[in-house]
Amino acid sequence: VCSFSSRRTNSTPTFRRGLKSAQLLRIFIGESDQWAGRPLHQAIVEAAREEGLAGASAFKGFMGYGRNSELHTANLLRLSEDLPVVVEIVDEGPQLSRFLRRHVDRMMRDGLVTIEKARVLRRRGRLKA
Repeated sequence: VCSFSSRRTNSTPTFRRGLKSAQLLRIFIGESDQWAGRPLHQAIVEAAREEGLAGASAFKGFMGYGRNSELHTANLLRLSEDLPVVVEIVDEGPQLSRFLRRHVDRMMRDGLVTIEKARVLRRRGRLKA
């Protein structure tokens, strides 16, 4: 099991072996959400990379609803301009908590944030020199 270091030495995360207690942070937002003039999901993923977190991905949903129960769908008959987006970030708990405090809390206006334990079975890939 391998991961990236949470210590920031430059814009590229540094390598370390083994996550002690991996957690999965999920951030549920809307496609139209913005931060500093760019898509919120992009800002969150870029901030996670700058912080050196192990990994982050953003996924666009086909359908969903949130707190107000308004249905957002990619159905052609009912076009939505605010499809659901989920950002997932994996790292150790303390690093994710710090990331939430430093970035997500100030970036998010609306949405849902969850954290759960994650079991990293395998992590493969080449590291950039």
